[in-house]
Amino acid sequence: MRCGSGYSQDRTWSRRVQVNIVPGDAIQGKGYERMEIAVQTRPERSAAAEKALQQKLGFGNVLADEMFMMQYTEGRGWHDAAIKPYAPISLDPSAMVFHYGQEIFEGHKAYRWDDGRVAMFRPDQNAARLNRSAERMMMPSIPESFQVEVATRLVQRLQDWVPTEEGASLYLRPTMIATETGLGVRPSKEFLYFVICSPVGPYYPTGFKPVKVRAEDKHVRAVIGGTGAAKTGGNYAAGLYVQRQAFEAGYAGVLWLDGQEHKYVEEIGAMNFMVVMDGKLVTAPLLGSILPGITRASVLHMAPDMGVEAEERRISIDEVLEGIKSGRVTEAFGVGTAAVVTPIGTIAYKEEDYVITGDEVGPMALKIHKTLTDIQWGRQRDPYGWMKIVIE
Repeated sequence: MRCGSGYSQDRTWSRRVQVNIVPGDAIQGKGYERMEIAVQTRPERSAAAEKALQQKLGFGNVLADEMFMMQYTEGRGWHDAAIKPYAPISLDPSAMVFHYGQEIFEGHKAYRWDDGRVAMFRPDQNAARLNRSAERMMMPSIPESFQVEVATRLVQRLQDWVPTEEGASLYLRPTMIATETGLGVRPSKEFLYFVICSPVGPYYPTGFKPVKVRAEDKHVRAVIGGTGAAKTGGNYAAGLYVQRQAFEAGYAGVLWLDGQEHKYVEEIGAMNFMVVMDGKLVTAPLLGSILPGITRASVLHMAPDMGVEAEERRISIDEVLEGIKSGRVTEAFGVGTAAVVTPIGTIAYKEEDYVITGDEVGPMALKIHKTLTDIQWGRQRDPYGWMKIVIE
């Protein structure tokens, strides 16, 4: 494998730390009790972080100055784990990721609480989903406990990069790519796994306000039996063409319909889709064409405790639009890691706009958003054990 991080070769790694792995957790069939991570000393406070956090944060436009990397070689397993300076990655032009799309990623956040502690939201679930994506894309798994430990150690080292301003957090982007060189169509035997971090503000510049989306009735991004349930870059690339068309027409996103009948609502680009119909919270079932969102699962888990009946079923775009007109549908919103909850004020379909809740934030979206964010930022008790404290 020809790849590197571009960091200065004369740097010396001051120490190596051992990371214990949960018994029974395995790396691609090999049982490991521990792995070593090379780490380098760093200043007590990062001047780069201080400068970066003084600016207005968007989403993903500022990157922290360290990253985690490790390599995989068939027959050897994962090796050369290290936290090192953030730098470009060098790959051979024939690296398989460029030609056959073996790539997966995740996204989760670390939050700074008012008392100074820093906590991550359900990182174990992101680790489990990455392994499911890896299985679908013929890539090696990584023990979930090791993934969480890597994220923990990285956030601890980058604690100066965790924002203190309201609504901001440190976003983690674990990624795996195929790096073996060659042009034959087959699974790669070599991979690179890395984790980069970005201090982020609200996903939408407008903040927690209703957005307009357009239902797409011609193009599709995923189908049942395809890779829609995997968090792989190709799924997002498949939606860029339609997404640009929607943006140019004044819409914030695309509401995708199913790939077979162009009839049933599925998800909104980077978010799962939910409606409040007849007082129930309704969302599309996980049939293999949409991403099993961590926020989606969290909302469904919380629903009974909020006195809300939740239902997973196929719901057609016609049923949604007729429900808006009749008043049966009182709210619609997207849920996901980046924006948490995004209220939808308008759904467009075949050149007609359907306005929901008077283009105002509905009570269900508001309640879910407040409950989740209060848990994430430590403003209320976490009854589910979802928050992992990484800095006391």
